[in-house]
Amino acid sequence: MRNRRHTLLWMKDLLEHMSQCHDQLQWAEDDPTQSFLAESLLGDLVECQKLCQELRGDPKSRKAARELALS
Repeated sequence: MRNRRHTLLWMKDLLEHMSQCHDQLQWAEDDPTQSFLAESLLGDLVECQKLCQELRGDPKSRKAARELALS
């Protein structure tokens, strides 16, 4: 598992980004902007899920995280 502190900081950054996207989504009035923000939130959710699995000790997520780090 990568450094726990690094993982938690990355998760904090993702959550802050999600909060900002949520705020922007509340005021977005055009479909392209709403779609972009929703896609961004979905991507952040996937990353948060991976980080949570990594912290939990899921062997599949550790392998996936190593592969991501190498790419």
